[in-house]
Amino acid sequence: MPWTLARRAARLNPSTIREILKVTERPGIISLAGGLPAAETFPVAAMAEATARVLRDSPREALQYAASEGYGPLREWVAAELATQGVAVDAAQVLITTGSQQGLDLVGKVLVDPGSHVAVESPTYLGALQAFAPFECDFTAIEGDDEGPLPEALEAARGARFMYLLPNFQNPSGRCLSAQRRTQLAEKAAAIGLPIVEDNPYGDLWFDAPPPPPLSALLGIGDNGGAIYLGSFSKVLAPGLRLGYVVAPKTLYPKLLQAKQAADLHTPGFNQRVVHEVIKDGFLTKHVPTIRARYKAQRDAMQAALLRHFQGLGCRWQAPAGGMFFWVELPAALDATALLDRAVEAGVAYVPGAPFFAAPDARHANTLRLSFVTVPPAQIEQGIAALGRVFAQALG
Repeated sequence: MPWTLARRAARLNPSTIREILKVTERPGIISLAGGLPAAETFPVAAMAEATARVLRDSPREALQYAASEGYGPLREWVAAELATQGVAVDAAQVLITTGSQQGLDLVGKVLVDPGSHVAVESPTYLGALQAFAPFECDFTAIEGDDEGPLPEALEAARGARFMYLLPNFQNPSGRCLSAQRRTQLAEKAAAIGLPIVEDNPYGDLWFDAPPPPPLSALLGIGDNGGAIYLGSFSKVLAPGLRLGYVVAPKTLYPKLLQAKQAADLHTPGFNQRVVHEVIKDGFLTKHVPTIRARYKAQRDAMQAALLRHFQGLGCRWQAPAGGMFFWVELPAALDATALLDRAVEAGVAYVPGAPFFAAPDARHANTLRLSFVTVPPAQIEQGIAALGRVFAQALG
């Protein structure tokens, strides 16, 4: 039987990161590649106790089909949490999703037409490019500096359906937008009629000071606000739960809900009830600081190793104030993708930076992303030392 692929299938591409993760499964490889949270931070005991309570108190409800919008008490928790950050919404605007990645897919389905424009940072999250591309949009890359997208550069996005932003400890760059830059971007976006899709998986993972309030607090989500907000439980609890959420203006919410119903009917109700049981009494206020302390120590270890082994090579980077990633620019003569095989031969893996750009070109070939949260400090030192030798040899 002949099968005819849809036109959009040509825009489906494999995840560069997932492909590299296959390499890291080889024995002896130090992986600085994956954006995985540290498994040691997963609250196994709390999850086990919560699971037992759910199966004891509401087993049939937890195992039955559930509402497409999500578990009511969990939606109320999300709305209350956002209120503490200055984002005024009610639970009726919260849609629980199967990971925040599904939220990106739903946004794309509802807002993107073939030939329409979507504005993104440069670089931006690879998974967002993968989520939006099948809907046959054209990407507009917004230029930025070390503080994030430049407000004046938003002029290039006039007429775009929305701009996708990760303001807190961005994947891949690790940068966090200052309060001033957020205000400038919000004012410019409002002036040119550009909605913002704000993705915040890393905002709780700050090391010294919490990030400024969300752009959604400035643009509003309300009845017909200028922002959509995405969040996730993957980085503060466990990614295997596949639990995220979208908070949308009331005018958009019904269509996002219908897209959700068409995709999977609902996110697993059992998972939602277990997570709510874990977090309802303030568990995260005690648990997340332990993750921050661990990741900060590993961030410090990678910064120290980079200073020892990269500083004389003409590389450029900034130590992130939170999150999970360093973004490194190698000398212009080096190609991080071409050098990956040599790095793996030396026992270490990373993610080349080029796939994180909407329109990769030769200017981006010398970039790479390093993750520090799944590797102990001693191995971070070994891995960075090995990379330093690889890059030094490549420079001749």
